[in-house]
Amino acid sequence: MSGGTREAAVEDAIGAWLAWLEHERRVSAHTLEAYARDLAAFLTFLGRHLDDAIDLAALGRLGAVDFRAYLAARRNEGMAATSIARGMSSVRSFFRWLQRNRDFSNAAVRAVRAPKLPRSVPKPLNPAGALASVETVAELTDVPWVALRDTAVLLLLYGSGLRIAEALALNGGDAPSGDSVVITGKGRKQRLVPVLPTVREAIAAYRAACPYAIGRDDPLFVGVRGKRLDAAIVQRQMRRLRAPLGLPETATPHALRHSFATHLLAAGGDLRTIQELLGHASLSTTQRYTAVDAAHLLDVYARAHPRAKV
Repeated sequence: MSGGTREAAVEDAIGAWLAWLEHERRVSAHTLEAYARDLAAFLTFLGRHLDDAIDLAALGRLGAVDFRAYLAARRNEGMAATSIARGMSSVRSFFRWLQRNRDFSNAAVRAVRAPKLPRSVPKPLNPAGALASVETVAELTDVPWVALRDTAVLLLLYGSGLRIAEALALNGGDAPSGDSVVITGKGRKQRLVPVLPTVREAIAAYRAACPYAIGRDDPLFVGVRGKRLDAAIVQRQMRRLRAPLGLPETATPHALRHSFATHLLAAGGDLRTIQELLGHASLSTTQRYTAVDAAHLLDVYARAHPRAKV
């Protein structure tokens, strides 16, 4: 048997693991592809590293030195630390699934640390920049209904803190008619988010002007051909706003979501509430915004306090 060949039991386990991720964990199609790609890269490496058939017994015999060799190989290929860490996370997920669902055990995989990642801090726009984006995006097109659509989308991102994918996944039946809307986020988890009257009115104005019929099961936000609006279009509009508004390179649709959270925190919002509104599974993710707010306060202090310049 040639080196690196995967035996049937391994192929069967991979298929069952991916099915579990899709149907039980309910990961997105994009995440599912990433998991499959990461595991394939690991098994390809093992084929070269072991020069032997890859079966469940071989996976169970892997030691810390084998996993470290894999991490080193990825670094030598020029992979970013974030990609290496994600790849190792995918491998651990597969091994955990094997331990629960097959006659399998490997303690070494838990002992190997992936590269430590720098803690990223969200990059929100200031309130003036966020409001200017929402108020100016309509000027980027001569098509009235498209102008209303773009305004409604940006208002929804900044006014309710949605991810761009969440906003564009809404159907006609999901359009807010009251003070809140149910959003299906990552892992298909649902949450209730508030909708300001100005956001609700902007969506209603867009729907009234849209030349395409938007039924309950039709996409709420559509492109010029009537299909579901592509996130790339919204991202492009934000890029086009940067120069005329003097916005930074970090001014993206996702920056409006960051702005929503940061501005709420600055106005006295508590972290637990903001966590619920954003749909974060962990409070530690939401706590990144405290670093943003603290940095803003220190900047204000450095520029304004008389003693700061002494």
